Order: sequence, then C-alpha cells, then structure tokens
Amino acid sequence: MLLDLQPGVPDSDIKVQYRKKSLLIHPDKTTNPQAPDAFDRLKKAHTTLLDEKERTHLDECIADARMLLIREHKYTVDSPELKTAEFKKEWRKKTVEVLVDAEARRRKRMKAKLAEEGRAQRKEDEEIEARKRKRDVEKEWEETRDGRIGSWREFQKEGVKKKGGKKKMKVLG
Repeated sequence: MLLDLQPGVPDSDIKVQYRKKSLLIHPDKTTNPQAPDAFDRLKKAHTTLLDEKERTHLDECIADARMLLIREHKYTVDSPELKTAEFKKEWRKKTVEVLVDAEARRRKRMKAKLAEEGRAQRKEDEEIEARKRKRDVEKEWEETRDGRIGSWREFQKEGVKKKGGKKKMKVLG
C-alpha cells in the first residue's frame, strides 16, 4: 500500500517504486519532521515485499480481501464493478482489515504458544523440585538410620530381658 503496487509485481518494479518514493521522503532530502518515521516505514515495506514468505502472505491477504468484498456485494468475478475506483478504495480498506485480523490471530497464537511453553517449563521445574525433595527425604532418612537402628536394638534387648522373667502358660485342653 505504501509503494502503490499491485499484487504479483516483479521484484524489479518494487525496487524502482521504492527508489522513487525514497528520493521523495528521505530525511536528508526533506525538512519535514516526520520524514525519518516515513522513511523507516517505507524501508520496512520494501524489505517485507522482497521477503518471499512475507510477500506470499500479503498476496493471500489481498486476495482474501477481494474475495470477501465480492461475496459481500454478491458480485461475480467478471463484474464491471470490480474495476471502479470505488471498489479499489474499498478493497484497500478491506485489505487493511484482513491484515490487522491476521496479525491479531498471529499474536494470539504466539501468546498461546508462550503460555504453553511457560506451562511446560513450570511443570518441568515442579518435577525437578519433586525429585530434589525426594532426594532430601531419602538423605535425611539415611542420616537418621543409626538412631532408628539403635533404638530397635535397645528395644530387642529389653524384650529379651522381659521374656526370661515370664513363665509360659500351658494351654488347657
């Protein structure tokens, strides 16, 4: 939109149009205070259009916007209304809407992906913490072993002393 190009133009046309526009709005060539921002936008548009993946995405969004307008107005693909300036203006607006929606969906997917990664990281951290707690419990259990064994041995010794003092009773029967 910034370069006023139709979908499917060759890279050479993109470069020519970029060059023409950049000469008009380059910060060194004009005194307009918004020139640096405008030039940055132009440069971003140029690099986006030269990237094959991004360009394919943009072409798809433009085609989607056109098809949505055709359906909305119930035109046919050959309708003469598609060649009017009014339709092209509406097409540009619809393209912006489609691009904004696509960007919103992309950000939502990215947010969900980051949330899922965060959830997976928390789960992994919890598993590591659980293993650490288990190791600490086992270590503590081993450290108190002598005390437990000593108290068991003392119990057995006392039990032997008590056994000798009691007499067994015979079962009547």
